[in-house]
Amino acid sequence: MTTKIDPFFQPVSAMDLPRYAGVPTFMRLPNLTPEHPRYCDIELGLVGVPWDGGTTNRPGARHGPRQLRDYSTMIRAMNPVTGINPFASVNCADLGDVPPNPIDIHDSLDRVTRFYSNLKAQNIIPMTAGGDHLVTLPILRALAVDAPVGLIQFDSHTDLFDSYFGGNKFTHGTPFRRAIEEGLVDPKRFVQIGIRGTAYNTEDIDWGLDQGVRIIRVEELFERGIRDVMAEVREIVGLQPTYCTYDIDFVDPTFAPGTGTPEIGGPNSFQAQQVIRALSGVNLIGADLVEVSPPFDAVGNTAWLGVSLMFELMCVLSQSIGMGPHQ
Repeated sequence: MTTKIDPFFQPVSAMDLPRYAGVPTFMRLPNLTPEHPRYCDIELGLVGVPWDGGTTNRPGARHGPRQLRDYSTMIRAMNPVTGINPFASVNCADLGDVPPNPIDIHDSLDRVTRFYSNLKAQNIIPMTAGGDHLVTLPILRALAVDAPVGLIQFDSHTDLFDSYFGGNKFTHGTPFRRAIEEGLVDPKRFVQIGIRGTAYNTEDIDWGLDQGVRIIRVEELFERGIRDVMAEVREIVGLQPTYCTYDIDFVDPTFAPGTGTPEIGGPNSFQAQQVIRALSGVNLIGADLVEVSPPFDAVGNTAWLGVSLMFELMCVLSQSIGMGPHQ
């Protein structure tokens, strides 16, 4: 863990360059490639995965990382509630985008896994901007190569279906079924929060419960309250390595309309922040924010909420990095 602020890894200050000026990077951080001599010093890397080849309905999440980068120039350095400044405790950088193959799902999945395998080899903790929710699967293939990890999923859907459209097993509705089947995720350390909406049937829920997944519907979240529910979440995942995946459709579409599969009856933007802050103390090995689809939000409020939640996740990740080894 960094013991002092490294000027090289600091965001560009709006006191020096207006937020609307300059080439946009995540949080106005330096953009580094593996060839850069300071690449080996990165502890927390921000990555875009501009790909939505697993989308089954409304597309557009492939455009998410670009708009999220642009809106992230509004983020300042310190969290006013937790007091955390992730840039003051760990070396952060924008690592660019994984280059996807827009016409080949499996090649894109392999490209993502190779990219994140390199990050794991460099001991870089990733904070990812998707992309549709299928991008989490190849990330887990890289990060959980040694042993299954715990998983915390904020979402309105389980994404535990077996297949779509005549047996296609790789869509944004199937990644976590594949992750359990492939031994990437320990289902007894897997919690889903915020599940709601009309359903095809109960096949996904039934399969998940049979595996031991803890599924917390949005009604239970509201009835018990965030503090109580998140205390249970922390107890389930324990202190072992855990990944966090955050689908923007966890949030009510009043606050996040720019997504492919919105569901009414969700948390507001403040509650969306609260659940992340309650992850303090979890041994996180990475996180992602997915399913921001700019074409469905002309004013960009969804992207602004998305990067604000990414910052909250960065604050928790920076704490996790300070906990020491994550394997």
